[in-house]
Amino acid sequence: MILLNRYKDELKRTDPRSADIIALSKAIPEIASSSLTTIGGLIAMMFMQYGLGPDLAVVLIKAIMLSLLTVFLLMPGLIMLFSDLMKKTTHKNFVPKIPFVGKFAYATRRFMPLLFVVLIIGAYYYSSHCPYVYGYSTLSTRLQSEKDKIDELIDTTFTSPNMVALVVPGNDYEKEARLLKELDERPEIKSSTGLANTEAMKGRMLTEKLNAREFAELIDVDTEIASLLYAAYAVDDENYAKLITGISTYKVPFIDMFLFLHKEVEEGYVTLDEDQQKSVDDAFVKITIAKNQLQGENYDRMLLYLNLPQEGEETFAFLGELHDIARKYYGEEADVLVVGESTSQLDLKTTFARDNMVVNIASALIVLVVLLFTFKSAGMPVLLIVVIEGCIWLNFSYPTIAHENLFFLGYLIVSSIQMGANIDYAIVVSSRYQEVKKEMHPRDAIIDTMNFAFPTIVTSGSMMVLAGFLIGNMTSEPCISGIGMCLGRGTIISILAVLFALPQILLLGDKVIEKTSFDVNLNLPVTNQSMSGLVRVDGLVQGRIEGTVVGVMHATIRGSVNLLMQSGSAVAREVQDPAPDGAKIQEPERESGEPRDPSSESARLQNPEEWVAPDGTEPEKRWTDGRSSAGNEADQE
Repeated sequence: MILLNRYKDELKRTDPRSADIIALSKAIPEIASSSLTTIGGLIAMMFMQYGLGPDLAVVLIKAIMLSLLTVFLLMPGLIMLFSDLMKKTTHKNFVPKIPFVGKFAYATRRFMPLLFVVLIIGAYYYSSHCPYVYGYSTLSTRLQSEKDKIDELIDTTFTSPNMVALVVPGNDYEKEARLLKELDERPEIKSSTGLANTEAMKGRMLTEKLNAREFAELIDVDTEIASLLYAAYAVDDENYAKLITGISTYKVPFIDMFLFLHKEVEEGYVTLDEDQQKSVDDAFVKITIAKNQLQGENYDRMLLYLNLPQEGEETFAFLGELHDIARKYYGEEADVLVVGESTSQLDLKTTFARDNMVVNIASALIVLVVLLFTFKSAGMPVLLIVVIEGCIWLNFSYPTIAHENLFFLGYLIVSSIQMGANIDYAIVVSSRYQEVKKEMHPRDAIIDTMNFAFPTIVTSGSMMVLAGFLIGNMTSEPCISGIGMCLGRGTIISILAVLFALPQILLLGDKVIEKTSFDVNLNLPVTNQSMSGLVRVDGLVQGRIEGTVVGVMHATIRGSVNLLMQSGSAVAREVQDPAPDGAKIQEPERESGEPRDPSSESARLQNPEEWVAPDGTEPEKRWTDGRSSAGNEADQE
């Protein structure tokens, strides 16, 4: 759209081919800087610890690079190919001129920047208190899937408990029993489930230690059989001392002895009657399920049902307490893990603090560097970034004021895209203003700028606004819905700021921009000059004027001209020789020791057209005023 608007503007003054070339040459800096700032904002997302950020950044950067190449390499050809059809199908311009915006900007140039500064200071305060959440439990979308409806019905009817899993080093049932007992006494815990507090039979717990008599009574077998079973277990466990001191005092956790009994029955070493066999088989199924759920090779797991929400400061604080309580029993260096939705959201919160800082700093610095070399001014990038950063703060003040929870990822992604993409509108306005203010009064320049930039801003901006709001209202995924709504809302805020705050800031900060401007001079020294007649050349030139000239010229040539114009124009007119006020005429180089004729000097200055050198030849005459030819173009014209 930047290229097409430039083409339409140039087409008013020249033919389609020249308009295409000039439009591309003028649009390349704007398009390149717009693309690079967007890419810069996305590169910042690649430094996020949260994996979705880098993945999304890579996809979007590739899309922008492909779009950039398409606009530079394909679109100019398409414009030429369809230029006649575009001309034939031209219709009335539905995007109106907005001179009132430029007039308003000039009239409020001293008041509006101050109001905008006050506004963004307040926005920064509210955005810093934005109610970010790190899970979906407190989020809602305008469109609900069937699963969402079912989950909401379950929560409303039964309430869903907040469950976390506590993982501790295994094979120590006594520590586990004491730990579970202490946890059950905490008001934050509704209930707990572990091997040590799971009932096996008749009020006995799975991990409770029993002797042979107690085990026989529990599973209804003869005491002699139980004693033989315990003796076999001692041999299998290489605990031969118990065979000597007496099996009657030998105690084994119920779960271990029961699984050993089932193995012995399966291998045929122990025979049970039909009722006993059925009872053992049924108990074995249940015990196996419990063991698989709660015990691993090296770790045991306990399920804790909390009386706390999935996320919140109280919940996050209690997760830290769980680690401390468990380490009292297993040691400070023990691997103690707390796993669950609450833990996941705590990790995301911790990651967000780091990612937020990295994304904000990286995006601002990258965009600053791109704008620095785009506008060749240190002041302009700062002004533009302040405007867009202020828009970001305004955008994320809304959830605070409206008391709406916002998924944290929405801020990270939208702030990067808003910084990189919405600053394009500011670049279009700033570039046009910098271009036309050299030829117009600031009031007229800002009016022309807003009239020129408005079609690009309103078309591009409306597309992003519509896309954002449509995504926000058409998806049942809370994260994506939040991103869409924030993107649409942020784009509207950016458009309003670019139309009603940025022009005043440019007008008020014009002197700052000029004083912080710099120029990168990459011109090579001019060598091998040979001049005659009235010569005025500035630009990149190659060859002889009488023969072939290749390059960009801003020249006044005395003589006949036969040129193949690739762009621009050649106009025949009368050459006016008198020097501008304050200018001086440089004489050609003389042989060493040749005297200067004062009378000739005076005559040449008074009437350069009729003056002839003493030798009868017309010397070189070149206008200068002490500045470089590049900086003297307007005076020479």
